[in-house]
Amino acid sequence: MSMKEAYEQKLQAQLDEWNAEIDKLKAKANGADADRKIEYEKKIDELQSMQETASKKLNELKDASDDAWKDLKAGIESAWDSMDSALKSATSRFK
Repeated sequence: MSMKEAYEQKLQAQLDEWNAEIDKLKAKANGADADRKIEYEKKIDELQSMQETASKKLNELKDASDDAWKDLKAGIESAWDSMDSALKSATSRFK
């Protein structure tokens, strides 16, 4: 397995984990009172938008050549860090 393939798998696993966390937030939102539900839904929409951006970055990586993927790595890691921070903030806020 190449370094690129290993990196892709790592990122895909993280996306899958984020999907599960967002699903947990959705479940909590369904059981929340009206005001709290609005807060949940706003944050979930924000997280889903960030996740879509991260997913697009992963697709760019998959389409990149073995030589060019390293150039994309910094942008990908920035998107991943933003998503990770936002998700951690949301999950701690809505515990």
